[in-house]
Amino acid sequence: MKRIVMIGCALLACATAVAATKPEKPALGDEKSLYDLLDLERPELKNVKRAVEKGNIPAADKELLKYFRSRKPVQLFGLDLENIKVSKLEQRQADEALEHKFYAHKGYQPSYFYGDDIDWRYWPVRDNELRWQLHRHYWFIPLAKCYYLTRDNRYIDAWIDQYSDWVKKNPLDGVEKLEAAGASQAEIEAERENVRFAWRPMEAGRRLQDLLTEFALTIQSPRFSPQFLNLFLRTYRQHADHILHNYSKQGNHLLFEAQRMLFAGIYFPEFREAPEWRRSGIEILNREIGVQVYPDGMQFELDFGYHIAAIDIFLKALGMARQNGFETEFPASYIETVGKMTAVTWNLLFPDYSNPMFGDTKSHDKTSLKKQFRNWSRVFPDDRQLQWFASEGRKGALPEYTSQQFPASGFYALRTGWDKDATVTVVKAGPPAFWHNQPDNGTFEYWHRGRNFFPDSGSYVYGGDSAVLAQRNWFRQTRVHNTLTLNNRNLDSTDSKLLLWKASPEETVLVTENPSYEGLVHRRAMFFLKDGLLVIVDRASGAAAGTVGVHFNLCPGPIEFAKDGTLRTLFDDGNNIRIKSKGCKSVRIQQEEGWVSNAYRKKEERPAYAVEMPKETGEEIWIVSVIAPEDKERKGSIAIVPDPANTGDRFRAALRVGGKTYDLKYDL
Repeated sequence: MKRIVMIGCALLACATAVAATKPEKPALGDEKSLYDLLDLERPELKNVKRAVEKGNIPAADKELLKYFRSRKPVQLFGLDLENIKVSKLEQRQADEALEHKFYAHKGYQPSYFYGDDIDWRYWPVRDNELRWQLHRHYWFIPLAKCYYLTRDNRYIDAWIDQYSDWVKKNPLDGVEKLEAAGASQAEIEAERENVRFAWRPMEAGRRLQDLLTEFALTIQSPRFSPQFLNLFLRTYRQHADHILHNYSKQGNHLLFEAQRMLFAGIYFPEFREAPEWRRSGIEILNREIGVQVYPDGMQFELDFGYHIAAIDIFLKALGMARQNGFETEFPASYIETVGKMTAVTWNLLFPDYSNPMFGDTKSHDKTSLKKQFRNWSRVFPDDRQLQWFASEGRKGALPEYTSQQFPASGFYALRTGWDKDATVTVVKAGPPAFWHNQPDNGTFEYWHRGRNFFPDSGSYVYGGDSAVLAQRNWFRQTRVHNTLTLNNRNLDSTDSKLLLWKASPEETVLVTENPSYEGLVHRRAMFFLKDGLLVIVDRASGAAAGTVGVHFNLCPGPIEFAKDGTLRTLFDDGNNIRIKSKGCKSVRIQQEEGWVSNAYRKKEERPAYAVEMPKETGEEIWIVSVIAPEDKERKGSIAIVPDPANTGDRFRAALRVGGKTYDLKYDL
């Protein structure tokens, strides 16, 4: 009996030792198999689980593919499988991709050839955006759409082959693998650079979103094999996990990533981590809408384009949540804030739906804007102003006001009306912002009867090597904006404060102040009259000395200067303006280099000049500028007569423009 007990104890000890050495199930993040990532306890995956338990992974892949082809559809917001259309651009993108000519960036056309054996590191122009955006795979959805509509296998084969090739050649752990293999430092650094471009969370997030559309359009295809499904899902989870642990710190990138993680978590509930993906996205969006949106409704990067992008991000997330039963995870304040953001958008538009191009903003086309307004109207069906802009006046109503202020973000719209014969001035004079913002406080655009006479310079390019950065930096200069400089330097500080806003049908008065340079404060007053006359009073005060310049950057077109320094545009259609400036002492007109960029890597030369005046240490100087639409009543010379008793907080001036006279004043 004693011997039996001893044998039993020995067997128990052996079993314990075996159990101790048995490898545990890997923690999330360390899995080698797709099936460690999936929640196989879901009843609908029982056949998959049975195959996995038998160790038959090929059979499990087949069962999983069968499941996804027949599962109850998860609604993918923005995708209607009954109404798929391919635009001319998408058809071109797909057809070019068959030849490995990839539409990596709209600013670099025609598309570059990336080799029969695709070279994902090919970088023909050292613009970072060209290489980053290559990894967004803009042509993949066009390939999937073309297959979905035509069933032409060339398109799906190209998508599968190219995505598989991308996965093989752009491993997230490429640096670690090379280090372990003892590769040279040069090889390791090249790989590190490639990972930086291929796996930046912004690009990974774009793929995370687009892969869902590609999946929905191709999953029923016989070419979509069980083996490819395994690869697709493993790498999809890799994308989501990478973003989850590497979210951007702030700005629109963080919003994009959060929205796309929400989509991933809702669309693929089969992943064990899906609830965490969804929660992380919703938590970030709920937090950041309070951080990134000023109380007046403007997104804090102060860029019209990224403001619109933020609206779309917030509403896409809400739409995906609503369609799949998660709407309650967004509070009412979230929707209210987005409503404010939409109001900022149409308030800043000119009557022809063109937009101011402050910061990195590009020119938006009318058709796209109206489409966005229609989409937004579905969320805000009672917003009559949004309806008006969505329908171009066929529905809804215009606001009762004309001019409007957004003082928290520093945007001001001064209008004579909303129709195409109106005159509109949009001013930017707000707080500090971020990378997409420019040192341009006090700048403005002036639109009259269909012509923007002072379009912002734009940005031309983003970043890259020294040559590309030099191009970007030229368009960022303060002096190429319609504001004041000291010695043509960029502003030291961009933190304008509103001192006065007084709006009436007869006249709108705006006064802002910016601590532009160490030792120089710039106060700009703008008088905007009901007939479209704009008068700008610039005061520069403080200890700093040097040359003060008030810059005017006009639209492309012919101009002439009169002997008294008055500038006149010379458009054949008769829609012209005149500009006259007068200072507290003699001024000099200095013509300057001028360019305007409406789109990436597109620019056009334009006239530009500065009204310059020397400033002594401690001196306060002023320059008054009149911008007058040219018409019969205002033909003739422009006379500016400031009150000699003017002070920094009190201003009076009499004007005569042709046969019309004006009396202007403000008191702070």
